[in-house]
Amino acid sequence: MNPLNSPLEIGVRALVLLAESHPQPLDLAQLAVLDHAVLHSGELDGPPSLHPSLPGHSGELGMKRTVLEQALLVLIRAGLAGVEADETGLVYRATDRGPAFVDILESPYVGRLRERAEWAVRYWAPDVDVREATAELVNGSLSASTPGEGRRE
Repeated sequence: MNPLNSPLEIGVRALVLLAESHPQPLDLAQLAVLDHAVLHSGELDGPPSLHPSLPGHSGELGMKRTVLEQALLVLIRAGLAGVEADETGLVYRATDRGPAFVDILESPYVGRLRERAEWAVRYWAPDVDVREATAELVNGSLSASTPGEGRRE
């Protein structure tokens, strides 16, 4: 198994995002856009990017959504996240064990990941329209000035 962009790697990032938004749930589209924001935060007027900017990184989204679904299944099986239906569709939420699990992860990478997840969930995402951000991401034009309507409450 290649650990790069595997369900395990993306699952850890998704769990950190779910733990940061806990108890608020996130849907798949929100998780995909937030994951992108965490990895490329420097391009969005946030903290320095967690991963280097490579040409064509906007194309990550299509592959990421598929692997993200697999990653969420891993988290659900491990009891770290749950899935439920609301009026808009399926949403994912960290269980009480999810944030506790994140708290025991001590690597420098996870520390930087947690800082960027806090920034993405608390300061960037509240004003971002997920559909618009996804379209801009696919077109390679997602920027810090993307905020709009459509935040999931």
